[in-house]
Amino acid sequence: MKLTLGFSPCPNDTFIFDALINNKIDCEGIEFEPLYEDVESLNQKAFKASLDITKLSFHAYAYAVKHYALLDAGSALGFGVGPLLISAKSASEFDPQDRKLRVGIPGKYTTANFLFSLAYPHINNTEEMLFSSIEDALLDGRIDGGLIIHENRFTYQQKGLHKIMDLGQYWEAETGCAIPLGGIVIKRSLPQDIKLKVNRLVRRSVEYAFEHPKSALEFVRSHAQAMDEEVMYKHIDLYVNKYSVDLGPDGRRAIQLLFDTAVRKNVISQVEEHLFLT
Repeated sequence: MKLTLGFSPCPNDTFIFDALINNKIDCEGIEFEPLYEDVESLNQKAFKASLDITKLSFHAYAYAVKHYALLDAGSALGFGVGPLLISAKSASEFDPQDRKLRVGIPGKYTTANFLFSLAYPHINNTEEMLFSSIEDALLDGRIDGGLIIHENRFTYQQKGLHKIMDLGQYWEAETGCAIPLGGIVIKRSLPQDIKLKVNRLVRRSVEYAFEHPKSALEFVRSHAQAMDEEVMYKHIDLYVNKYSVDLGPDGRRAIQLLFDTAVRKNVISQVEEHLFLT
């Protein structure tokens, strides 16, 4: 059986899926056909139910939940892993109450934008752009603030940019929960035994990566964009953790709280479907 699988070329995803894609584990008769795209592009594909299995932002999941169920394996949650609001101005010079602020976001349906809308509900002048171009847009003066994710967390200071708020810390202070960033979903229309098998295989792939961390290096490096090994592994250490192996009760609770909060704040409509693979 062949299944399409979409995930990003970022180190955390390629680290997770290396063993699965490169046949380092027994895939039990399933052949995975990978598609590598940035998460916002995968979000858009999820809205159209284009792929059998895909990475997406948890914010986007609210708009794709009718077609997909969330696996317990492969997710990115954690403490201290949230998106950052940064600026070319220092924190003391940046006025978050200025309604004219122009803020670059890495996609309308990203969890980063969702958290930003919770922390700064009065700022509506946002511009969607590729996450890797936000720093340059700040340096060029095209935007006043920018939401950064992924490896940019480790490089923005080298460019003279300043942190205004860690939105992950904001969420943690508000809820006491890990911040849910992205998950792996599978089509609800697939047979139940296949869905459970895929969940088991993704978990096995993550476990293999943890047991053989250098095994994925070549695969991760081949997809990382001009990233040195130290930054790659910082990225992996930040986003791949116990929740990537299995959400567990704490991970599920954090995701449910994210959705409940979004409904309460009128960011999304009430979700009728069960979020998790059962």
